[in-house]
Amino acid sequence: MSSNTLVLIACLAVAAVLLLGLANMMRGGSANLSQKLMRLRVLLQFVAIVIIMGVVWWRSA
Repeated sequence: MSSNTLVLIACLAVAAVLLLGLANMMRGGSANLSQKLMRLRVLLQFVAIVIIMGVVWWRSA
């Protein structure tokens, strides 16, 4: 799997969870579910940043 694909998957995962969390909040869904989705989003953002920094480091080496 190429590094571009990994970065794309990580970014799409963050966007998907963000949109799910926002949709849940806008329709007045469970606050607990919104909180869990936003925590998952933060975790996925961390993973995405680690992947992006790893790709940058790998390409500069």
